Amino acid sequence: MMEKVLVAMSGGVDSSVAALLLLQAGYDCVGAMMKLFENEDVGESWEKSCCALEDAGDAEAVARALDIPFYVINVSGIFREQVIDRFVRRYELGKTPNPCIDCNRALKFGALRSKADGLGCRYIATGHYARVERAEAGGRHILKRGADPDKDQSYVLYFMSQEQLDGALFPLGELTKSRVRELARERGLVNAQKRESQDICFVRNGDYAGFIEKYAGGSYPPGPFVDSDGRTLGRHGGIIRYTVGQRRGLGVSAEAPLYVKSIHADTNTVALGGRDELFSKSLTATDINIIPAERLDGPVRVTAKIRYSHRAQPATAYQTDADELRVEFDSAQRAVTPGQAVVLYDGDIVVGGGTIR
Repeated sequence: MMEKVLVAMSGGVDSSVAALLLLQAGYDCVGAMMKLFENEDVGESWEKSCCALEDAGDAEAVARALDIPFYVINVSGIFREQVIDRFVRRYELGKTPNPCIDCNRALKFGALRSKADGLGCRYIATGHYARVERAEAGGRHILKRGADPDKDQSYVLYFMSQEQLDGALFPLGELTKSRVRELARERGLVNAQKRESQDICFVRNGDYAGFIEKYAGGSYPPGPFVDSDGRTLGRHGGIIRYTVGQRRGLGVSAEAPLYVKSIHADTNTVALGGRDELFSKSLTATDINIIPAERLDGPVRVTAKIRYSHRAQPATAYQTDADELRVEFDSAQRAVTPGQAVVLYDGDIVVGGGTIR
């Protein structure tokens, strides 16, 4: 009997080819697209969002071409609570979140699981460029980088539990993007050359502050820019407009360039400093997940990424509590940012990670 798979389809080429490859491998596939938000949630119409009717049409067209069932699943309530609300709250606390991680955790490998179970699906498959190494009986599953270093997406999956890894398939893990497009063209899929979306799906034109003010229904008061000694350098326009490492848009004159060094919601201040003040050799992270073991046993040599686009750097990681990591880098790293994820690697293996505090 063929094993049944729910394929999370976005209308893009990656998830479409994931479905194609699974069919070719003999799986019984069902396509599902998640409707992530209602119009009033983000002040935009469904037609204008990344989950637009065009994307739903492309996903349905691919499912029809592959002759598999297709569903649109409304998960807007969970998306609002677990992704948008968390995004807004973290900015209000002076942090810089990665909502794609929350979306994967709460929806693709959370809410979608109940739909998969209801359809009798053993697995959930996505178009992520990552790999799962399946353990022998009684062992632990391992998450690994995608084989293509330019497309690896293991960073946004570090949170996955053993149960989630056991029920996940990543058919693109061994492929390059160019090969994925080639496979889509060979099969005649409508989205073979479709451009990738780069923005956060619920924020139009990258205007985070404008979105937050509209969504929260208010404004955020100005306050002082201060230096390392607490001296006022000018006035900021509300803490939601800034992130650690930012240089542009500060409106402060100085002899040397100034950057956002830290954000303090409790005092409504934004600390500025020179470029050399942005570097840190250590960080603490909470809300952690360790994959190859129950916990880290003693100091562990790793490479660590402090944001999605960051090149992993040599470091030593310590688990200092049940839900806390300390990471000490061999060399200081620029703009370690509270709210972002730190993800630890042992070669291609994802050791785990957490949210930078």
